[in-house]
Amino acid sequence: MSGELPLHINIEEPRWDQSTFVGRASHFFTVTDPRNVLLTDEQLENAKRIVHDYRQGVVPPGLTENELWRAKYVYESAFHPDTGEKMILIGRMSAQVPMNMTITGCMMTFYRTTPAVLFWQWINQSFNAIVNYTNRSGDAPLTVSELGTAYVSATTGAVATALGLNALTKHVSPLIGRFVPFAAVAAANCINIPLMRQRELKAGIPVTDDNGNRLGESANAAQQAISQVVVSRILMAAPGMAIPPFIMNTLEKKAFLKVTDHFKTLISLSLFFLSLVFATPLCCALFPQKSSMSVTGLEAELRAKIQESHPELQRVYFNKGL
Repeated sequence: MSGELPLHINIEEPRWDQSTFVGRASHFFTVTDPRNVLLTDEQLENAKRIVHDYRQGVVPPGLTENELWRAKYVYESAFHPDTGEKMILIGRMSAQVPMNMTITGCMMTFYRTTPAVLFWQWINQSFNAIVNYTNRSGDAPLTVSELGTAYVSATTGAVATALGLNALTKHVSPLIGRFVPFAAVAAANCINIPLMRQRELKAGIPVTDDNGNRLGESANAAQQAISQVVVSRILMAAPGMAIPPFIMNTLEKKAFLKVTDHFKTLISLSLFFLSLVFATPLCCALFPQKSSMSVTGLEAELRAKIQESHPELQRVYFNKGL
């Protein structure tokens, strides 16, 4: 071993206590930091090397504990926790704020014609599909056919649902109409996420004991993981789509906002940005990344296998995805 940094620091777990909401929020504020998308491949590979070397007992000279933790979070912001593969840039959680801001801005600007609405809804749901695939749980590879089927079914179902609900805005009051897009986003998430992660529901996701030893694959664990992600994503969209409508409805009654549609769009986007910056990490923190369930909640075959090999084991753990 070289250097002075001790090897007992547990970088396999987050830096903050994940049994508390504050600890999980601190963790996700770091992971979802939008500045992470600006990191170069060289910086990402350097962080990966530091983490892998430390796991092997190798410490670069002069490395501090803060630098080690920074390397861990840079690494985890860009590499999948199960496969170890570098994730698609726009699919990383650190890209949520800039990507959603861009797409939302376009959806708010180009909404006057049906083709424009259809196109940007498709772009939005395609982006969601990429995020859902990138942040899936498990390490089982998907074939091109499976991925294509999941993408087409997820985007088609989500776009149709979103368009159908958005059409209701013509038949309700202006204030209620402002909340219809949120209902559309919520319904689309309920469709897009399970369909993009349908292989997990069929084949299961890896479950481990508290030491990380793999015990098998469980579809029941996948159901719990995906349900938690759906709830988080819906609530993630809630502040940006539910709070600004009240504020905009009040501001539009003021003289200074009766200027141009572009100015109104700018105000709406600013409110959306502020909401999203905080909502993304806080809603990711609603459930632990390393989720768990009782052994009794597993499939009968897997439960019997675990109870035979690990009779004292009460709970199993798994990566829920994001």
